[in-house]
Amino acid sequence: MSQPRPDEFKPPPECPVFEPSWEEFGDPYAFINKIRPIAEKTGICKVRPPPGWQPPFACDVDKLHFVPRIQRLNELEAQTRVKLNFLDQIAKFWDFQGCTLKIPHVERKILDLYKLNKLVAEEGGFDTVCRDRRWTKIALQMGFAPGKAVGSHLRGHYEKILYPYNLFQSGANLMDSRDAKEHKLQDQPQRQPAQMPDTCPSARRAKRMKCEVGAAEENHTPKIYYYCLIYSFTDSCCYFMSSHGFETESSQTPFALQVDLVVCLVCNSGGDEDRLLLCDGCDDSYHTFCLIPPLSDVPRGDWRCPKCLAQECNKPHEAFGFEQAYRDYSLRAFGQMADAFKSDYFNMPVHMVPTELVEKEFWRLVGAIDEDVTVEYGADIASKEFGSGFPIPNGKIKVSPADEKYLKCGWNLNNLAMMKPSVLTHVTADICGMTLPWLYVGMCFSSFCWHIEDHWSYSINYLHWGEPKTWYGAPGFAAERLEGVMKKLAPELFESQPDLLHQLVTIMNPNTLMTHGVPIYRTNQCAGEFVITFPRAYHSGFNQGFNFAEAVNFCTVDWMPLGRQCVDHYRMLHRYNVFSHDEMVCNMALKADTLNVVLASAVHKDMVDMIREEQELREKMKKMGVLHFKEAKFDHLQDDERQCAKCRTTCYLSAITCPCSPGVLVCLYHINDLCSCPITNYTLNYRFTLDDLFPMMKAVKHRAELYDEWASRVTETLEAKLEKKKGLPVFRSLLAESESRLFPDNDLLRRLRLVTQDAEKCSSVAQQLLNGKRQTSVKSRSQLTVEELRSFVRQLYNLSCSLPQAPMLKELLNRIEDFQQHSEKVLADEVPSVVEIQSLLDVSFDFDVELPELPRLRVRLEQARWLEAVQQAHIQPATLTLETMRRLIDQGVGLSPHPSVEKAMARLQELLTVSEHWEDKASSLLKARPPHSIETLNAVAEKASGIPAYLPNCLLLKDTIRKAREWLQEASGSIPMVDSLSDVVLRGQAIQVQLEPLDKLESLIAQVQEWKGSAAATFLQKDSTLSLLEVLCPRCEVGNVGSPKRKPKKGKDSPKSNKKRTPRLNTLSDVEKALSETKDSTSAMATLEELRVREMEAFSNLRAVNESKLLPTADCMDLKVCVCQKAPMGAMLQCELCRDAFHSVCVREVTDSCETQPWLCTQCQQSEKPPLDKVLSLLASLRCIGVRLPEGEALHYLVERTVQWQHRAQHITETCNLPELEERPGSPPTLTRWVSGSHEAHSNTQVPHLLASLFTRPLEREGLNVEHRVKDKKHSHKRQKINRKSLQHRPTSSSSFPHSDFSQSDDSDEEMAVCPAESCQLPAGDEVDWVQCDGSCNQWFHQVCVGVTPEMAEKEDYICVRCTLSDGHMRK
Repeated sequence: MSQPRPDEFKPPPECPVFEPSWEEFGDPYAFINKIRPIAEKTGICKVRPPPGWQPPFACDVDKLHFVPRIQRLNELEAQTRVKLNFLDQIAKFWDFQGCTLKIPHVERKILDLYKLNKLVAEEGGFDTVCRDRRWTKIALQMGFAPGKAVGSHLRGHYEKILYPYNLFQSGANLMDSRDAKEHKLQDQPQRQPAQMPDTCPSARRAKRMKCEVGAAEENHTPKIYYYCLIYSFTDSCCYFMSSHGFETESSQTPFALQVDLVVCLVCNSGGDEDRLLLCDGCDDSYHTFCLIPPLSDVPRGDWRCPKCLAQECNKPHEAFGFEQAYRDYSLRAFGQMADAFKSDYFNMPVHMVPTELVEKEFWRLVGAIDEDVTVEYGADIASKEFGSGFPIPNGKIKVSPADEKYLKCGWNLNNLAMMKPSVLTHVTADICGMTLPWLYVGMCFSSFCWHIEDHWSYSINYLHWGEPKTWYGAPGFAAERLEGVMKKLAPELFESQPDLLHQLVTIMNPNTLMTHGVPIYRTNQCAGEFVITFPRAYHSGFNQGFNFAEAVNFCTVDWMPLGRQCVDHYRMLHRYNVFSHDEMVCNMALKADTLNVVLASAVHKDMVDMIREEQELREKMKKMGVLHFKEAKFDHLQDDERQCAKCRTTCYLSAITCPCSPGVLVCLYHINDLCSCPITNYTLNYRFTLDDLFPMMKAVKHRAELYDEWASRVTETLEAKLEKKKGLPVFRSLLAESESRLFPDNDLLRRLRLVTQDAEKCSSVAQQLLNGKRQTSVKSRSQLTVEELRSFVRQLYNLSCSLPQAPMLKELLNRIEDFQQHSEKVLADEVPSVVEIQSLLDVSFDFDVELPELPRLRVRLEQARWLEAVQQAHIQPATLTLETMRRLIDQGVGLSPHPSVEKAMARLQELLTVSEHWEDKASSLLKARPPHSIETLNAVAEKASGIPAYLPNCLLLKDTIRKAREWLQEASGSIPMVDSLSDVVLRGQAIQVQLEPLDKLESLIAQVQEWKGSAAATFLQKDSTLSLLEVLCPRCEVGNVGSPKRKPKKGKDSPKSNKKRTPRLNTLSDVEKALSETKDSTSAMATLEELRVREMEAFSNLRAVNESKLLPTADCMDLKVCVCQKAPMGAMLQCELCRDAFHSVCVREVTDSCETQPWLCTQCQQSEKPPLDKVLSLLASLRCIGVRLPEGEALHYLVERTVQWQHRAQHITETCNLPELEERPGSPPTLTRWVSGSHEAHSNTQVPHLLASLFTRPLEREGLNVEHRVKDKKHSHKRQKINRKSLQHRPTSSSSFPHSDFSQSDDSDEEMAVCPAESCQLPAGDEVDWVQCDGSCNQWFHQVCVGVTPEMAEKEDYICVRCTLSDGHMRK
């Protein structure tokens, strides 16, 4: 990146930029008042309206015509203009001598003659510099490199060009010298012939100002032209001295006279006619050798004698100003010209030129004396004549309904200046440029020079469209400093124009002003943005390209004192007023009742000063002898008709006139400048008498006295000193009072609020420092340094408010200093203690101050903690993992270097390397395929056990070895159940060690699976969903009927039993778990026997329920049977096992397949029935395998059960001498007839009772051959517990299927009750206990027949089997 040139422009800092919300944007004056404390510190600020605020451009582009101003850039800059004026004087001086000035080059740069002349003058003059040999010093001051003999070149150029001019300026007169004839010039170089340019670029310049600039040693010298003001010479008589070193040629004598009549005015001799020079102005004659220095030849061009030259130089100079262009532009034509200029200048499209490049080029051009760039600027175009860019009511441009809101918007510059908060509303006249906006049409480089607004008012500028406008501003407090810098650097300009800065024609580089201590800020104003300038804030700038802007002035209440100060300033400069300040104040006083309290207070203060001043001046007039007084309506006169003839101030309250000068008046300050008449002839013209002014002031005071009293107390509070300072509560009360009384937000209130806020912040910070509470959020604020704390303590005493924390902070400061001393002592120790460092850090937590010792303490603490961590890790190897070592090493790398840290790092690194080696070794052994032997692994584990670290892979290796040994011991024991065997195999497969018994055990598992497959193929039906264990084991659940024993109700205490209960086997998983947990076959058989007993009991209940369904009842058609759950009808089949009835149509396919076997329903027929010998072979093959499994135990029990049944059947047949049983008939038992309401049901079962007991045992009770039914009288439908002392018995016929007679009427008192239980035991005795069904049938049962105890009948509900099936209830 290239380095910027030393003289390259450096942009000043940016001014504030505000982006108001829509709410803030609604009131422009309130918003400006809000931002003023910030923005007035920079003089200018930029305001970006909220997004969407885009007023339409209402100016007629085609009808707008204007004549722009011509601006030559290098004439704008003050210092450049001074140099050009100086060069113009030098050129003028030599031009009158018939010579053309040629500015020389030194070191390939044009010689700055102005700077050279100024430096030589500061060093004491030409003679002094030559005598003291200071030319080298001057060369260095002019920026030339040392050691190149530049000083001798500068001396030569000064002697040839500047020295004669300075002699002429000094007024040296050598005309009396009588030995002029003898004065000879030796070794004079030939004067260059005059070279005049072909054309004149400026009509304001004479031809003497045309100077060819170039170095004598160059053949092709570039020509540039300078345009500068004529330099003002002194009034002393100056004599011309010819240029030393310029060759002159004799010119022909333009007249023919007698020689004795033409004599030299120096030597009074007419000799040497060819050496006599005749002045082209006055015809005086001089010898060339009588001139000092003498001329070697006669000049070619016009020559002026010293007297004529002095007259020319003493002519008054015209004031500098911008010329008007000769062309009248339309807006479109000006834009085309502007775009073409910028595009040609930068050789690129206008929109691609960076603003930074334009800015640097602008300031380069205004400071270059050898480049002349001319631009045009359409400035100060009256909007009243051509129309505003903002829409206005009844304007020429019609506004759409959507844009009508901009007509009354406060930011419309046509409205802003004359809104109620602006004091300019009290100025009666329309002031173009102040109360009426002005338009500005700019082009690239067109500029507005340093100036402040009229009457030091505010200004606001809006850029409607176009390229940006670059602004520079200085705050109002720096106005006098800026003026002083400009007067110091360019005094020549202010000598001729004291009010130069009010002419808007002079600019100065912001970098130069900043170098001299003037604060400057900048901004780029883009289209759609406002720029606001504040009172007395100097501002300037230039346009980046073609654009259109609009500006207006406005004044707020805070401007009032500055406005009166500005009038006094204008009086000193003899500058006219735009409006009368006194008239505006009086207009407001006459409307005192309509003013707000702030404005009334400001007007009252202004009137006090105004009346006091007026009273003093009038009394002075009376003392001076003014006798005549007259009332005058000054407000009826035009401003130019009532201006003071001396200071041009607009008079309003009073003025002095004299009859000798009608229409001429002066203010009371300049009574002596009116005329020469006696003062007694003067007349004091007044607008108001003092008696008129005092009531006006009183009215305003009455309006503002409430606010003034508050403001006085605020001022007194703010300006109190030392012990008179008030506390923070007083400031808060004043603020509260302003809010309760709705005082406006002005400077005083803002200052009070600011001081209060500062005091509260200082109090909060001080209290925080005292409490030692640090900010919890990261980087929420910067902590104070110790030095800043000292400064803060001093600032507490400088506040306008007294705070009680100040003495306490001083004590805190002493504690901090003690902490610093202790910290330095600890840090100096070679091996500091962690506890001591931590204690210091804990103490520092109480100091909310930035302490430089803290980082060092923390670094030392980290080192000490790390060393302790390393030592602790070595002490406890079990916790020293590889990750811990790496972490410690990483932490050690981040620590500051220290010998102890480096030593510990080396030990850790060595231990880490060894540990990683054995960890990798153990990991590779564990991952090896095939696995290594246990001996190999054990050898590695023993070697790794000596490393003092926690190595997980090595520990895993040891654990693997342990598991392998345990597994081998377990595998060598007895063979467990198949689940245990599978678990052993799985655990053996997970162990990464070569285990020899594992293959054998895996083979056993495969044989077991193969056996289970064979058993399943033998017992399971095709497409069966049942498991092999479910088929082989006795059933856990049979049908939908559970045990007749009933569970107790909730909330009732069940009878306690001391017997240990066996867990219920309710599901197949319970059975499988119980069988797997048995230790031997005996316990497994016991479990299966228990399950068989439950199965038989469940089948008994199911058979009883199903047989009871076949009993004739009145509502038999509601009975649901068969798989279709419909009423019995037609031919029915009965299952041999569960005794349920089925429609033959529904189970036809089933009956077809069961020709020789007893017919079983689909629920009862769960498996195939293989031959016993095949089953025995399966059992034998399982025994050969030698593994226990639940299916094998179930098969073993099934075989034993089958064999027992065979033995029992054989015993019965032998005991009863029964013949061999024939096979069953080919069709299942059939219920041939179903009659509703019959009292009997016939069965086709033909098996004798003893033989049937083989199939039904223990389904039927032995010894019960006769059923007795007893019928008792029922009194109600509710269940009752009754004890009968005497019972009536009536015998009933018995059959294989018990039946009951059901009563047809519940209301019969004489009907006897009969127990409807299927296996009624016919209890007898004095007392028989009955229980009533709580279901839908409400029938009575013997308690002993249904297995219900008296306690159960008393405490629990009883539901019979039939109701359980029909109503869907289960006994709980």
